[in-house]
Amino acid sequence: MDYQKNLDLACEKFRAILTSQLARVEEMKAQGDFIDYAALPVLRIGVCGGDGIGPIITKEAERVLRFILADYVESGRVMFVTIDGLTLENRIACNKAIPDDVLSALKSCHVILKGPTTTPQKGSGMPNIESANVAMRKALDLFANIRPVKVPSEGINWTIFRENTEGGYAVGSSGFNVTEDLAVDFVVTTKQGSDRIARIAYDYARKNGRTRVSLVTKANVVKTTDGNFLEDCHKVAALYPEITTDEWYADIMTAKLVDVKRRRDFQVLLLPNLYGDIISDEAAEFQGGVGTAGCANIGKKYAMFEAIHGSAPRMVNEGRGQYADPSSMLRACVMLLSHIGLQDRADRLERALDICAFEEKKLTITGRENGATCEEYGAYVMGTLKKL
Repeated sequence: MDYQKNLDLACEKFRAILTSQLARVEEMKAQGDFIDYAALPVLRIGVCGGDGIGPIITKEAERVLRFILADYVESGRVMFVTIDGLTLENRIACNKAIPDDVLSALKSCHVILKGPTTTPQKGSGMPNIESANVAMRKALDLFANIRPVKVPSEGINWTIFRENTEGGYAVGSSGFNVTEDLAVDFVVTTKQGSDRIARIAYDYARKNGRTRVSLVTKANVVKTTDGNFLEDCHKVAALYPEITTDEWYADIMTAKLVDVKRRRDFQVLLLPNLYGDIISDEAAEFQGGVGTAGCANIGKKYAMFEAIHGSAPRMVNEGRGQYADPSSMLRACVMLLSHIGLQDRADRLERALDICAFEEKKLTITGRENGATCEEYGAYVMGTLKKL
C-alpha cells in the first residue's frame, strides 16, 4: 500500500504542532515576574461551579472563604465574581473546551476557585472536545499543579509538584490517525517548562524546611523528553545544595507510596504532567480519597484552585448531590489564601480542617443520607474557625 499521501498529511500536522510549541517557548522566555497581590487595589476571585457536584461544593467553599475574608470583602479589597457557562452543555453547544465569553471572564480575575468539570471522551456520543481543565491551564499558563497530602497518624506529609502544561497533555487533543491502523499522540518537554516547575518546587522546599525532593520519571524508557526533564531538574537542584535530591521511576514510586516504612521518607515529589496526575491521585487515597484533596494551579499572572476529583454526575442523578464532600474545595481554599499572601488565614483554615477531619470528627461525609450534608460540614468548619 502506498502511504505517501498519509505521511505527507502527518508531516504537515506535525509541523503545525511543532510551530505552535516553538511559539510557546518564545512566550515563556518573554514572561516577567509573578504578580504581586499585595499591590492590587482590588483582588478579584472568580468562582466557577463546573458540572455535577461542582456547583454544590464550590458554593460551600465560597461561603467559607467569604467568612474568613469578611473584613477584606467589606472593605472592598476582595471581590468575588461569579462565572457561569463552564458547564458541559454550554461547552458542547459552543464546541469549545472553554467558551470565549467564559475565558474572557476568567482572564478578568486574578485567582479562580473552580469546581470539577466533565470531559467528554471518544465513544460517549458527545463531541470529543478537549478537557476544560487542560484548556484552562494552557490558556492561563498555569504551569505548576501543587497537591498536598497529609495523614499525621501515618507520618505522611507530601507535597506533589506536577508540571501542568507539557508532557502528554500539552497537545493531547492534537493527535491524529496517520492511517486507519496507526494513531499518534505527542509528548512535549521544553527546557523552560522543566526549569520553572523545578524552581517553584525547590523554592517551596527551602521556604518550608523540607530537606528532600524526589524526581519521578520514566527516563530509563522515555529517554528524550523524560531524560531532558530529569536533566533540567538536576540543574535547578544544584542551586539548592542543602536539599537532597533523589530519583525514582514512576512505576516504582507507585509501589513505594504503599510501603509503610519507605513512604514516610518522601517530602516533595516533582513530576512531569502524566505521572503527576496518576501518582497524586494514588497519594490522595491515603488521606481519605480524591474527595479530600485540593490542588493549586499556579502561573505568573493567574492562579486557579480546585478539587482533584471529578464531577460525580451519578451523585446528582441519584439525588445525592447535597451530600457531596466539600473537603477537597476547602483544602484548595487553604492554598488560595496562602498564594495571595494571607498565610495566617491559610494556617487557621488548615487547622480547622484538620480538627474536623482527623481529631474531633463530629460530622462525617459519606455521600449519602447517613452522613452530613455539604452545607452542614461547611458550617462545622466555620464553627471550628470561630474557636481558633
